Amino acid sequence: MSAIRKVGVVGAGNMGSGIAQKFAQEGIPVVMVDLKDEFVARGLQTIRRLLEEGVERRLFKPEQVEEILGRIHGTTDFRALADADLVIEAVFEDKQVKAELFRKLDAICSPSTILATNTSSFYVREFAAQTSRPDRFIGLHYFYHPAKNRLLEVIPHAGTSPQTLEASLLAARLHGKTAILVQDAPGFAVNRFFVPFLNEAARMLEEGLAGIPTIEEAGKRAFRIGMGPFQLMNVTGIPIAVHAATTLGNELGPFYAPCAALRAQMEKKENWNLEGPVEEAKIPPLVDRFHGVCLGVAAALVDEGVASIEDTDRGAKIGLRWSEGPFEIMNRLGIDRTCALVEAICRRHPDFKMPSLLEKQRRAGGPFRFRFVDLAMRGPVAFLTINRPEAMNALNETVVEQLAERFAEAQADPRVAAIVFRGAGKAFVAGADIRYFVEKIRAGKIPDIVAFTRRGHELLLAIEESPKLTIALLDGLSLGGGSELALACRAILATPAGSLAFPETGIGIYPGLGGMLRTARQLGPELAKYYACTGAPISARDAFELGLACRLVEPAAVEAAIAELAAQGAPDKYRTRPIPERFRVFQALFAPGPLAELLGGRAPAGFEPAAVERVLKALRAKAPIALRLACEIIDRQAGLPLREAIEVELARLSEIFATADALEGLSSLGRKRPEFKGA
Repeated sequence: MSAIRKVGVVGAGNMGSGIAQKFAQEGIPVVMVDLKDEFVARGLQTIRRLLEEGVERRLFKPEQVEEILGRIHGTTDFRALADADLVIEAVFEDKQVKAELFRKLDAICSPSTILATNTSSFYVREFAAQTSRPDRFIGLHYFYHPAKNRLLEVIPHAGTSPQTLEASLLAARLHGKTAILVQDAPGFAVNRFFVPFLNEAARMLEEGLAGIPTIEEAGKRAFRIGMGPFQLMNVTGIPIAVHAATTLGNELGPFYAPCAALRAQMEKKENWNLEGPVEEAKIPPLVDRFHGVCLGVAAALVDEGVASIEDTDRGAKIGLRWSEGPFEIMNRLGIDRTCALVEAICRRHPDFKMPSLLEKQRRAGGPFRFRFVDLAMRGPVAFLTINRPEAMNALNETVVEQLAERFAEAQADPRVAAIVFRGAGKAFVAGADIRYFVEKIRAGKIPDIVAFTRRGHELLLAIEESPKLTIALLDGLSLGGGSELALACRAILATPAGSLAFPETGIGIYPGLGGMLRTARQLGPELAKYYACTGAPISARDAFELGLACRLVEPAAVEAAIAELAAQGAPDKYRTRPIPERFRVFQALFAPGPLAELLGGRAPAGFEPAAVERVLKALRAKAPIALRLACEIIDRQAGLPLREAIEVELARLSEIFATADALEGLSSLGRKRPEFKGA
């Protein structure tokens, strides 16, 4: 796969400058082009302002602002785009303007350059046809604000080559986007149901069902969002909503077309007035109406093959910040209730037909089942992708079950020589789903946690003992159970974005899926205790230097490295290896004598005071019982056969999850710093 070394963006408005900013933030040089110097200057100033706001919010350091801006070259000279690997169009939604632009870019850019449109209204294929490179043309639909919103719809048309699609997905990953794959259809996936949400709000106002504040509140409650439809239109622009609804209406029929009230508001050139009382009694039927429209449209687009149910939900949750996706809402409401709400919309709008997907699900009589683990073959290599980026690929019962199923499929396939585990989005796997543990503790079902963990151990043992080469592609954040999954593989291939960490003692428990065991067998018990007790991250570079990762490569070199590993076979991950000098202070600090002092809150003698204080500070934030049990387990596992050592971990699970500190730590995560009592 080709590297993405230089990106071009045409258009320096809010979208174009935001796209350029995001690439530059992630270390990729960008050329931002517009027609006039004043447009370019305004775009650069917008980027600077947003970065300085990021400094105020402590997202960036002041010196980073200049580094990021230094990666952006603003110009009116289109020839500066000639050698870009990828050029993204982000100009006004005018079909003729875009078509002329792509003819110009096709003549200027290298034959290898991929051209992409950020259109939200038009077919990607129409612009691809304006060029001599339809195979190297794709849609990349960003969401406002592109420097902040993680969602990216990747839209190949029928002629897009597999290589272009792969390069586009790589580009998405390189600048921190969560990509969903969408077919070249009106509205793509997210706007297909988001625009009708806005239009329906205006329709209900037009029909006199309630005032703006009440409809606004109903929209917020329907999808558990912070801004309702009218405020969203005020922020993004009412003309944009009218334009998008008009395009959908022209392509899909009157149901999607903008209502008279929406057009009238645009013509007044005024924002919606959000002031006034909320009529509580009117909200339930309005919520039903919003659900009927959005859930019906979501089902229709999946029916048509525009996107999967999983990517449709991701689009809503990541792009629109809904707390649940459309299909999760359907499961919560139940299929019968969902069908009744959609049927009411069908009666109101005869051109909108009941999606067959809903009819089929009603006959099945159960909830939609989501697929979170994908299996894809590329030659003799099977790729298992944990595809739950909206939850950082966290492991729950469903994910573990599907991971086991897909792994068994790959194991049984005689064509497969190597099995690669990877995560979608920015994370590899960010541990286990904490909500599962909290719910089980509160329900008094700690044996369920033990059983779930045992199933996880069985899967990790199967991965470690597989006759086929198992590889963890560590190209993002990995915490807890994710790090334990990576360490169970026979080889770890890391990119600079990869990392490992065991934060469990900071939430009242200990690493329970073999992370302490496998770390101790590779690095020794002292470093295993250091990482388990402090939660210190292991960067990709650290993992490589310590021998936990056998390769450290740039993202563009991943496929070649996997092919080499598959041909050569994995190294012995439990081989004896020297510990680099810079890690030896931690090795010494976590030897039995000094460790006893540290766990007692005292500074052991003979060590550099600053290093000791950093460790003590980390330990003070951990649960005392979890620290004690982690160290005891590591000591008891030493020298035992693998399966017996695993039983040592499992034997203490009920004890740790029954502590008050476990519930305090797990339930505090993301809300406040836990207060451990040692109970």
